Amino acid sequence: MFGWRGKILRVNLTKGMVYEEELNPQVAKDYIGGRGLGIWLLNKELDPHCDPLSPENIMVMATGPLTGTGAPTGARYSVMTKSPLSGGITCSNSGGKFPTELKRSGFDALVVEGRSEKPVYLWVNDGKYELRNAEHLWGMTTHETTNQLMSETDVKAKVACIGPAGEKKVLFAAIMNDRDRAAGRSGVGAVMGSKNLKAVVVRGTQKIQLADPERFKEFNRQILGRFNEEAKVTPIGLRINGTAGVVTATQNFGVLPTKNWQQGTFAGWEKIDGSELTKTYLLTNSACFACPIGCGRKTRVDELEFAGEGEGPEYETIYAMGSNCMVDNLAAVVKANYICNELGMDTITMGATIGCAMELVDRGYMKEEEVGRSLQWGDAEALVELTRMTGYREGFGDKLAEGSYRLAESCSHPELAMVSKKQEFPGYDPRGAQAMGLAYATSPIGGSHMRGDPAYFELFGIPKPMDRLAWKGKAKPTQAFQDHSAIIDSAGLCIFFTVRNLVEKDLEIAPTGVLEYMNAATGVNYTLEELAEAGQRIINIERLFLVKAGFTRKDDSLPKRLTEDPMIEGPSKGHVCHLDEMLDEYYAVRDWTPDGVPTPEKLEKLRISG
Repeated sequence: MFGWRGKILRVNLTKGMVYEEELNPQVAKDYIGGRGLGIWLLNKELDPHCDPLSPENIMVMATGPLTGTGAPTGARYSVMTKSPLSGGITCSNSGGKFPTELKRSGFDALVVEGRSEKPVYLWVNDGKYELRNAEHLWGMTTHETTNQLMSETDVKAKVACIGPAGEKKVLFAAIMNDRDRAAGRSGVGAVMGSKNLKAVVVRGTQKIQLADPERFKEFNRQILGRFNEEAKVTPIGLRINGTAGVVTATQNFGVLPTKNWQQGTFAGWEKIDGSELTKTYLLTNSACFACPIGCGRKTRVDELEFAGEGEGPEYETIYAMGSNCMVDNLAAVVKANYICNELGMDTITMGATIGCAMELVDRGYMKEEEVGRSLQWGDAEALVELTRMTGYREGFGDKLAEGSYRLAESCSHPELAMVSKKQEFPGYDPRGAQAMGLAYATSPIGGSHMRGDPAYFELFGIPKPMDRLAWKGKAKPTQAFQDHSAIIDSAGLCIFFTVRNLVEKDLEIAPTGVLEYMNAATGVNYTLEELAEAGQRIINIERLFLVKAGFTRKDDSLPKRLTEDPMIEGPSKGHVCHLDEMLDEYYAVRDWTPDGVPTPEKLEKLRISG
C-alpha cells in the first residue's frame, strides 16, 4: 500500500500480548484512516454499552494516510474510544512529532484492549515492539515521564503518555505527546489510565512510500506557496499570535463566553488577548511536523507566584480559564495551562468546570466550606490551586475531576453546566453564532468545535461570509463542514489546512486540496464524490454508534441558558440560539429520521453495516 503502512498493531494488555495484523485496503479506502479507521474498528468490535473505564473498552490510536508524508500540517493522529465523560463515542486529536514517528515505526494504528495487572508502557521501535514495566513511572508528571522514557529507550523517540490525572481517572484526563501536545478531550487519558498503560513510546525511521512522488512534490510546492502568502493575512493571525488572537474577534462579535456563559463580552479581555500573550510571555512560536504555520506558543512566566515555562495557552484555554472565570490575570491562566499539561488534563473542561463551581457558589447552591476555600469570580489563585487539586483528585478537586455536569447535578442544578452530551463547549457563544450551536449539539463527541467549525464562515467569512445571527439555512453548510472535518481528521491533517482549501458552491464544501494529496500519496484515485462520501460515511457510523449506545434527539441539546435566555449585552444582545428549528432542517439534510437516526436506506447507500 502507498500512503498507508498497511499494518495495525494489536495490544492485549490482559494477556500481555502484542501482535500485528494487516489493514484491509477496502476499509482504508472507505474510512481513510485516523478518525475514520478508529470508528470503524470500534463499531465493529466494541459493545456500545460497556463501562468506559472497564477492561472491555477499546482504545484506538490511528494516523492517517497523509500523516508524516510532508503534506502541510500532515502531523495528526486520533484517539478513539468510549468516553467516560459523555458515555458516547469520542475522538481526541493531536499533532506534534509523535504521530509521524508512530507512522514511520511501521503502523497505521494501535488497538489497545484489556487491562494490565501492573503499570506498563509500550515500546515500538521500527517495527519491533514490546510491553515494559512502568511501575517506576507511576505518579510521574507527563514531562517527567517523557524525559525518563527517552533516556530508557532512544533520545530520538517520541512519547505519548498520561500524568497523575489519567492514573486517577479524572474524567477529562488527556494523553500528552511531545510534552505539551494534547489529545485532550473526553477523557481518553482516563481510559488509558484504567488500562494501566502509562505511555506509548515510538521510534521510526522507515520512509513512507508515495504512489506518485513527483505529483505529490509539485502539488506540495503550490500549496506551500499559498500557505506562506495567506499566513501573513489570515484573519486570526496564527503565525503572529497563535489561536490566542481569537480573543479579539470573539469579544468584538459578543460571543466570548464570560462568567460561565452569562455574558458574551469580558471587560478584562485585553489583559488576556493573544497580543498580550505575545508581548509579555512568548519565547518563540513552535510548529508540528511539516507545518508552515507554527501556531504553537513556547512561553515563560517569571512572576514568582505563577512562575513556569511550557507551551500555550491556546484560545480555548484562555476563554475557559480566563473570561469564563472572570480571571484577567494572564499569568495565572498560563500557569493553570502548564499544570494541565504536566498532570495531563483537558484545559477546556477544567476551566469550564471551575467557572461552573464559581457560579454554584455565587448563587448559594454550594457552600465555600465544601470547596475548602473562598471561591469568587476572578480569583486567580483559586484557578491555579483548584487545577492542581483536580489533577491529583485532592479535596474539592475530586468533585471537579468529574466535570461540570456531574458537579452541577450534585447540587441539583445541572442547567448551570455549559455542556452538550456532558462535554463542555469551546469558546463561541451560539447566541451570536447560530450554526455553532447546531455544531455543538450534533457533534458526535459532545460540545466540540473540532468536529466541524462553522465559526469560520459565521465569524471569519471563510469560505464566504454568512449572517451569524440567522438560523435558517444553516443546516447544510454545517453538515458540509462536519463531513469535511471528518475527512481532514481521517487523512491526518490539521483543521488549519481545511480553511485554505475550501471550495464553496451552493453551500457545498469540496475537499479539493485533500483530494490531490490523497491521490498522489495513495494511488487510490478517489473521485471528489467518493472522498466526500467517505466523510459522510464516517459521520454516519459515528451516529450509529451513539444510537446503539442509547443516545437520541434529546441528547442533541444545549443548555436553556443558550436557547431561552437572550444575551444580556454586547453585539449579540437580545439573541438566543434557535437550535430546535435548525435540528429539524439538519436531520432532513442528513437523511436521518426526525429523531436523528440514520435511515436503513442511508446506511445502505454508504455501505455501512448496522
